Amino acid sequence: MKVYWQKKPLLVRGAIPAFEITPDLQSPISAQELINLASDELVESRCILQSPWRLKQGPQTKRSIPALSKKNWTLLVQGLEAKHPSAAAVLSWFRFIPDYRLDDLMVSLAGPGGGVGPHLDSYDVFLIQMSGRRRWQIQTNPSKGFIENLPLKILSKFEPQEEWILNPGDMLYLPPQVAHDGVALDPGTQTWSVGFRAPSWRELLQETLWRLADQLDNDISLEQLLSDPVQAASIKPASIPKRVRDELKNRFLELPLQGQSLTDLLEFTLGEILSEPKPQIVFEPPTHPLSEGVFRKTCLSKGITLLPQTRLQISGDYLFCNGALMAFLDKKSDAIESWLFFAHQRGFQPAQCRRFLSYPSMFEPIYEAYLDGWLQLGKPLGN
Repeated sequence: MKVYWQKKPLLVRGAIPAFEITPDLQSPISAQELINLASDELVESRCILQSPWRLKQGPQTKRSIPALSKKNWTLLVQGLEAKHPSAAAVLSWFRFIPDYRLDDLMVSLAGPGGGVGPHLDSYDVFLIQMSGRRRWQIQTNPSKGFIENLPLKILSKFEPQEEWILNPGDMLYLPPQVAHDGVALDPGTQTWSVGFRAPSWRELLQETLWRLADQLDNDISLEQLLSDPVQAASIKPASIPKRVRDELKNRFLELPLQGQSLTDLLEFTLGEILSEPKPQIVFEPPTHPLSEGVFRKTCLSKGITLLPQTRLQISGDYLFCNGALMAFLDKKSDAIESWLFFAHQRGFQPAQCRRFLSYPSMFEPIYEAYLDGWLQLGKPLGN
């Protein structure tokens, strides 16, 4: 993080040592599984064909995806952490970066020559080779013109400065705005991409102001009309008096905000925004939910873990889960250490559940999260 993150590319040979130990090791997700997932309407996928460039958004039909031995095609499948435990485990390896930045894990399946053309990303990416070989070429500080009339943003001018062939188990990290072009060299080449979120400050400020406006609608004290009983006769009628300008500024800084300070509001809003799941994520409540009593007993035998697609963030003294406030982390609360452990470990092992079950302030929101389909009973993945 100190030397490379958002600074310069990094090639890591043998990032997954198991591939060197077991030369015939295969990707934990088969090509057929990826093709099946791409046909699911709840899974985001794209099929890219070359010569000429064509793009087909999912869901894909199985017939529209070429045979693995065919040349010049790529299938991209997003959000695999929500669909496969191996993808969730790999994504969890990157929690040395704060969770609010992690986006999802995308898998690229390609035939020989397959790729998406030289392009730029506005976010960081780790590219992990899982099957076959891929040649990567990169260029720092590229010109940002794109070829017109294509369904993809492909750079019109790409002058590679470095080149590597990645074998299974190798990994390449690229900071934002480093141009790169990856070309599959073998049938059924798989590259797993760990991507990151990077909201703009404009987006964060707009969301914050919209949420502030919603709160003001319910504040009766602000219905008071502007009045000026001390206003003197004016010889400069076009000027808004300084007293009114100051009053507006003071009222903004002293907004009651439902008992929150402006700092609290900003922390609260940031937690809401950055814990919201991606729009295409669908949570499925349990078909036959356990009663509170049975849920307690099952926690003690199996433990609990948040689903990989569940977003949980701590912002100041607030703990948010999937855009909803889950807990206020009162520094005087006996449960605060358990809440922090739950948040950072994304679950409890069976032996750790006994303590949280003794806190009603913890059990109730966690049981509600179970009923909403945000967590599951069982061992946490990949920590």
